[in-house]
Amino acid sequence: METLPRETIVDVLENKLREEILTGSHPAGSYLPPERELAEGYGVTRTTLKHAFGRLVQSGLLETRHGVGTRVRDFARLGGADLLPMLVRHSPDWLGEIFEVRRSIGALIAERAALKATAGQRAELRSLLAAVGEAEGGADAQLADIEVHRALARATGNRVYTLLTNTLFNAYVPVRAHLVGPFRDPDIAHGRLAPVVEAVEAGDAKAAREAADAYLSATERIMLDGLGIA
Repeated sequence: METLPRETIVDVLENKLREEILTGSHPAGSYLPPERELAEGYGVTRTTLKHAFGRLVQSGLLETRHGVGTRVRDFARLGGADLLPMLVRHSPDWLGEIFEVRRSIGALIAERAALKATAGQRAELRSLLAAVGEAEGGADAQLADIEVHRALARATGNRVYTLLTNTLFNAYVPVRAHLVGPFRDPDIAHGRLAPVVEAVEAGDAKAAREAADAYLSATERIMLDGLGIA
């Protein structure tokens, strides 16, 4: 059996403050009330509050200035893609926008991989594709599929594509178990992805882009349908 995580009072307070920030109870640019007032209001110690603040500063939602106070950061204007996992946990509606980026970036990556992949990278893609079909279940096929896309990004020779791919997959983590729909049958998952890898192997950039767009569009529909998101 999997051990369930135990929430501490800092975890609970961090989650509450995060929710209040993301729902606009504490608007971007506003200063939070003084620490003593907040601690009393939440029924926690100032030490607990400081720990929660520290986590939210690290995640990019707060900024603290000594002698001035703690202000809500304008994450929509100043934040980066590293905020996506947190935003997905807050609202799965973000997935629709993430998938839009996934589709456009993924098609471009496949096109570039077809032009740039080395013989060794093509061989790696064949091996990783085979692992999708050999997976023992949907969860394993899903993870194997992710590795194919990481390898496609590496095959472009552009490290930024690799980082973007990692960021998009990290955004799925909070709800990954709910996105397993396209991978429940590993044989079908393999057949759906194979045209992308085959086009990259053939060095056909146009076919790779079209195959990736078709693959990403099809899997997107299945995953969003599973989440009940139109």
